[in-house]
Amino acid sequence: MRLTYPSNIKIVKVPCTGRVAVIHLMRAIEKGADGVFVAGCMEGDCKYQSGNIRARKRVEYVRQLLKTIGLEPERVAMYNLSSGEGPRFAEISKEMTEKVRKLGPSPIRRRDGTEKAA
Repeated sequence: MRLTYPSNIKIVKVPCTGRVAVIHLMRAIEKGADGVFVAGCMEGDCKYQSGNIRARKRVEYVRQLLKTIGLEPERVAMYNLSSGEGPRFAEISKEMTEKVRKLGPSPIRRRDGTEKAA
């Protein structure tokens, strides 16, 4: 089965979403990503016991950070789905892309596509 999801989605594979750190999410936004989502296994079904729960807490923390600095927290999200839910992943990718499109480009990214200097 061939899944179709928006071509602007960049997939970064990790052994467990518990390995996704706050710095990874913030760096993606800093480097010009208009939005970021983490797709992890179902809660209570993590091979590494609680990696997905740690990831959800980190995503929530990043959402709070974004709000604090004046960016929309909706630019970052966490979704739980099983590895057999490829069509659901494609659906989530389309939903997230549409949500971010409505928010508009990240104000951190300049018109020429590079990030603003600090």
